[in-house]
Amino acid sequence: MGLLRYTTVRILQAIPVLIGITVITFVLANLAPGDPVKLMLQGQEVDQEVIRRIERQYGLNRPLHERYVTYMTNILQGDFGQSIHRGRPVEELMLDRAPPTLLLVLSAYAFALVTAIPLGIIAATRRNEPADHVSRIVALIGVSTPSFWIGIMLILVFAIQLGWFPSSGLVYPWRGPDHYGYSGYPELAYQTIKHLLLPMVALGTLQMATLMRVERTQMIESLQGEYVKLARAYGVPERTILRKHAFQVAQLPIITIVGLNLSTALGGAVLTEYVFNINGMGRLFLEAIQQLDYQLIMGITIVIGTMFVVGVIITDISYAYIDPRVTYGERE
Repeated sequence: MGLLRYTTVRILQAIPVLIGITVITFVLANLAPGDPVKLMLQGQEVDQEVIRRIERQYGLNRPLHERYVTYMTNILQGDFGQSIHRGRPVEELMLDRAPPTLLLVLSAYAFALVTAIPLGIIAATRRNEPADHVSRIVALIGVSTPSFWIGIMLILVFAIQLGWFPSSGLVYPWRGPDHYGYSGYPELAYQTIKHLLLPMVALGTLQMATLMRVERTQMIESLQGEYVKLARAYGVPERTILRKHAFQVAQLPIITIVGLNLSTALGGAVLTEYVFNINGMGRLFLEAIQQLDYQLIMGITIVIGTMFVVGVIITDISYAYIDPRVTYGERE
């Protein structure tokens, strides 16, 4: 099976998954206790006719299955509907909030990769030494500690006590220095990093700890392989063995974790954005749930689900570029 055919098959397999996500989310959102119209009109004195008119406007007076079919038909036409509480198209709201979330998630992944892989290699090459013990303790703490608690601790120490970093908000580099009144792009870059550092570390710590543990384990297994022993017997330098023989083989599980942990990072971004007062898609999703904004909940869920499925497909395809033994499902 060639690359194109394999990719096509994986995309077709993803369609039922995405449909299942929409069905489950739609049913759960609509069965949640509360009335979105009453929440929208909270604090206002209105009669039942106004409530019925709003329900007809958003189709809330129709049976659940009819509303789902109508919603999916509109989705296939590129229409995610209108937010009940904000009165704006859902796709417009998501486009406004997606860049901060992408900036946060990508920076957290960059932090995790840049720190986890070197630390994992050091721990593997110095097995059962102090550096290895420290790395395992750090990984254990990182895996067992929720991102929002790490964020709160970082704010208390580095923002409130030391005053080194701001406690909330982000500076978006794409808006330019004039938008914030900065003197130029160097100051814009500095402020962007300064505002991004704490939420990036809070969100990326879990990813870093997971990757570091896997990197250490895989590097230990690779360094114990027969091909490594043969290379050492031929007098190949240890640095060459690490770089050319052990490192490449050990990265296959890392690719899997990076692809599959995308959903974890996006889920952690919800609470991280709330703790650091970042107006991203995660915070928007939390607000939509609190307000029972069905259209907005569905739109964000579909986007996140699609991103996760695409990440899994890219992960599968990336295997062949690192491991030539992968044959895309061919049988010998």
